[in-house]
Amino acid sequence: MTTIPMPYQVTRVRDETADTVSLTLTPAGPATLAPFLPGQFAMVYAFGVGEIPVSVSRIDGHELVHTVRSVGAVSAALCALRPGAQVTLRGPFGTGWDLNRAVGQDVLVVAGGIGLAPLRPVVLAALAAPHAYGRLNLLAGARTPEDLLYARQIGAWTAAHGPPHCAVTVDRPSPGWRGHVGVVTTLLGGARFAPENTTAYVCGPEVMIRATARDLLQHGLPAHRIRVSLERNMRCATGHCGHCQLGGVLVCRDGPVIGWDRAESLLSVREL
Repeated sequence: MTTIPMPYQVTRVRDETADTVSLTLTPAGPATLAPFLPGQFAMVYAFGVGEIPVSVSRIDGHELVHTVRSVGAVSAALCALRPGAQVTLRGPFGTGWDLNRAVGQDVLVVAGGIGLAPLRPVVLAALAAPHAYGRLNLLAGARTPEDLLYARQIGAWTAAHGPPHCAVTVDRPSPGWRGHVGVVTTLLGGARFAPENTTAYVCGPEVMIRATARDLLQHGLPAHRIRVSLERNMRCATGHCGHCQLGGVLVCRDGPVIGWDRAESLLSVREL
């Protein structure tokens, strides 16, 4: 982990949706951050505006991709960057998805909205080592078809690899939409996995995480094999500001990825 900001250059900007972009970042000098694990995040600084935590959405050596949705001053500034611009990064911070626990098991990835971004490295890692894992399922939900991240890539994964079971649903269909309509948990019935031999990775809005975990428990998955990301609670990366505290856990420091066997009680504490 590096707490000293290091300069990175924007080498590519890809518009994912009307308000979301993917920034490809490469070191602007000889110094680089330590290698990232899927699920970890960096503190990304937009010059003159501020710094926010952003999970990696792709890792390729020292090249990192961060998918950012414009929801505030800093994220808007990052979304406005163009190739050649510079940012600074600190990290890597936080816990990873821990794919080692899924070796030899079916992998179930359930994403809601921007939650697909930190889960994309899980899918890419499983595709890169097909003999290490069992069946791969990707279930993704979005508000509308236009809000779906990586739509073309999801189609390519399905067409090129076949074994991944990819299913998408939206809350509000646009004219011409012929896919599923409804919450992402409605897709579980069509997924192909053995509950007694599956590790699930879940990220999205908190209400979606709760509903997905509940349904996975009903399908027979034990709580400790349901891995969830509480990254929406992150703020300073080190837990010093206290904004990420849930019970006795500081999400920036002790998360964002933890098992549902711990996360359920933590989220319940906040409701009290």
